[in-house]
Amino acid sequence: MNQPHFRYITTAIDYANGPPHLGHALEKIGADAMARYHRLKGEPVHFVLGMDEHGLKVLQSAQERGITPQEWVDDLAATFAEAWADLHISNDDFIRTTEHRHRRGAQELVRRMREAGDLYTSTYAGYYCVGCEAYKTEDDLESRVEELSPGEPGPERATRLRCPLHRSRELEWMAEENWFFRLSRYQDQLLDLLEERPEFVQPEIRRNEVRRVIEGGLEDISISRARLEWGVPWPDDKEHVIYVWTEALSNYLSATGFPEPGHERYWPADTHVIGKDITRFHCVYWPAMLMSAELPLPRSVWAHGFINFGGGKMSKSEGVSATLEEAMERHGPDALRYYLLRDVPWNGDGDFSWDRFDHVYTAELANDLGNLASRSISMIQRYRGGVVPTGQRTDLDQRITDTLVRYRAAMDANLLHQGIATAMELAAAANAFVGERAPWEQAKDPALSQALDSTLASLARVLAALDTMLEPFMPERMRVLASELGLEAVPMLADVANLDLTGRAVTKGEGLFPRPDRK
Repeated sequence: MNQPHFRYITTAIDYANGPPHLGHALEKIGADAMARYHRLKGEPVHFVLGMDEHGLKVLQSAQERGITPQEWVDDLAATFAEAWADLHISNDDFIRTTEHRHRRGAQELVRRMREAGDLYTSTYAGYYCVGCEAYKTEDDLESRVEELSPGEPGPERATRLRCPLHRSRELEWMAEENWFFRLSRYQDQLLDLLEERPEFVQPEIRRNEVRRVIEGGLEDISISRARLEWGVPWPDDKEHVIYVWTEALSNYLSATGFPEPGHERYWPADTHVIGKDITRFHCVYWPAMLMSAELPLPRSVWAHGFINFGGGKMSKSEGVSATLEEAMERHGPDALRYYLLRDVPWNGDGDFSWDRFDHVYTAELANDLGNLASRSISMIQRYRGGVVPTGQRTDLDQRITDTLVRYRAAMDANLLHQGIATAMELAAAANAFVGERAPWEQAKDPALSQALDSTLASLARVLAALDTMLEPFMPERMRVLASELGLEAVPMLADVANLDLTGRAVTKGEGLFPRPDRK
């Protein structure tokens, strides 16, 4: 019996240089929302996270603490895995680049590139940013005039080059013999890829950036490091390890079981979710490497933006961050998930502030959504003994149908922030519906008994629709809402429009989103 091909979704694997922060969390939460949405559509999904555990920076971090690199990455991997569990991330696998399965996959990829005649040895000399674990050309860097320390050689004021992403780090000049990949051979094929498959790089602004990089000319790149003790050994060359970025990219393959039979269930990947700062690696180097190895290319790469905090990108190495633990504790993990994906467009940058988080939680979750659920269920209990009545469909039901169409369109386009906005427009419409129908007044007049039934039944159905539409963003809270509606699980997307809740016993809980003054 043939096994189904899974919708394979990945995130960038996190580099083992410190604990997770909100910048890491945004990517994982967004990719998780994408995976959950496709599961609600009934699609088989394989969602993978992981850790990037090799490289010079990891080795230096471990040495500074007097422990082995393996001890360092084991501790960090556990910390990351725990954070993602706390945030209700629904990954199916967690790949670590220190695992044997990854080493096997990375080395096989290199062998196939070598067999294609695309690898050769040469001497490389250039600037290396340990923060990025990447070589930099002078065009990649920015100049900064600095005062030199007393006694430091050179003029009193000197121009120094800095990586724009890691300004606080000194660049290192490295010169050594490396293995090189003939990236220049694939320039035309990469341009053809963007022309024939524009969906390969999304959103469009990132695709245009990638096209300009390729059109500017591609040079061959170094893909090994000499005499570095912490990395995946180069096949048949004990003097080198595979360059950390090369073997890190291959995690997407090794997590499928490549090169063993059966990996085709997952590969090619449907979507690589990454930050916009690493598009060159994922949208230029990675597809060229796969072309060289004669392997299928991923269907798309989605490059999200950054969270800005206090005017700067969230980055531990640059000292601009907010504590993930504090953010989760503020209003709960699901509220944080909602706020991040609501206020940070999935196709751009966004800002984080505690005041804004508090406002969104109170106004939208506690007041709009939480209050709608609380009073709707309370009225079903008060007026109909806690059982959803039989009632004719109302204008609100048509609003559900219309909203589902717009919601699907937004989510299929990976515009998660628009998906949230669409769902919350339905919540606002339902709150207005309560005010217009005034069920407390309908309950006073026996002649309006059927109208009251229709009001309460429509409110139950709208809560079920919201339960489904918001599950990708707030899975734990929506599980609770499903239980309060008498459902065994959050309804599947295809079932929402015609869902019949008649006869379901509802239960009012303590409140989905307690107001801050009650917490």
